[in-house]
Amino acid sequence: MLFDDYNPLEGKMLQVLDAEGKVNKALEPQLDGELLKRVYRTMLTARIADDKAVKLQRQGRLGAYPQSKGQEASQLGPAMALGQGDWVVPAFRELTALIWRGVPLFNLFLYWSGNELGNSYPDGVTVMPGIVPVGDQIPHAVGISYASKYRGEKTVAMTYFGDGGSSQGGFHEGLNLAGVLKTPTIFVCQNNQYAISVPRAQQTASKTIAQKAIAYGFPGILVDGNDVLALYLAASKAVERARAGEGPTLIESYTYRLGDHTTSDDATRYRTEEELRQWEARDPIKRFRKYLEGKGLWGEEMEKSAVAEETKQVEEESERALSQPSQTIDDVFNYTYKDTPPRLREQLAFHKKDLGLGGAD
Repeated sequence: MLFDDYNPLEGKMLQVLDAEGKVNKALEPQLDGELLKRVYRTMLTARIADDKAVKLQRQGRLGAYPQSKGQEASQLGPAMALGQGDWVVPAFRELTALIWRGVPLFNLFLYWSGNELGNSYPDGVTVMPGIVPVGDQIPHAVGISYASKYRGEKTVAMTYFGDGGSSQGGFHEGLNLAGVLKTPTIFVCQNNQYAISVPRAQQTASKTIAQKAIAYGFPGILVDGNDVLALYLAASKAVERARAGEGPTLIESYTYRLGDHTTSDDATRYRTEEELRQWEARDPIKRFRKYLEGKGLWGEEMEKSAVAEETKQVEEESERALSQPSQTIDDVFNYTYKDTPPRLREQLAFHKKDLGLGGAD
């Protein structure tokens, strides 16, 4: 079994594609060529959208934005293993996973422009709004997956968080409860080596983050986070376990953010240029492109066409989002509850009066 073969206590890391795009045939998932091309284009779209968001922030058109450059495979691989109806409970750096799961670019740009309506996803998109407080989404995912188990459903919940999130109380509380209740939860730790400026070595004495799952009674696995196929393989096995009633799994995606923590950060103050260059050589998009080229599924003309098409889409969706009317005070209070409770109705009335928009005393 995969999790037995890659015991995190032994320091083994699951890898299907190496940095040159060469595949381990014994582990290679048998995926359709069209699906593989869609995987590549999704990562490409995310990289282009990420770059656009940074530029818009520098122009003063977006608020602080968390870059995902370098973590596209880390986000996408696990999401590929999910089925329709399964839930994604993200933190704030899961751009590629959200695109794959059907969140429109329009919503994502709207959200980072500060418009609450960016969280209003189309019907059928089973993705929770992003959670900025570090680690708070982990217990939420356990709750969602426990509800699925309680109802006798087969849906799973997948939550993402960073290595910094594994130092928060919500991580330990969530994993402990998931282990006790055997909830169908997939925990994906995007270990990008830094909790803002704090290096991973100063966060925990544990050799891996994956091994922390063992203390809570379920498997953990360390995976090359720049290898989308390895992550898909690990997550697929985790989803199988969850649907079979065998409980949760922790996946440590060993990756690196090539950009700053957010546009409010300056990573040059705490990491070296040499370190950055070493990780750029492991770029997940370049790696996967080499794999596709080796299979005869991709080439230079396809690349030019895809870049042009995805750039056009990103430009159109970002401009459409940024041209939307400003949200109203009502939008801040709507959409959290099916029926807005009295205390929030009172707050809304107070703020409307304070803003000169009317409202009861």
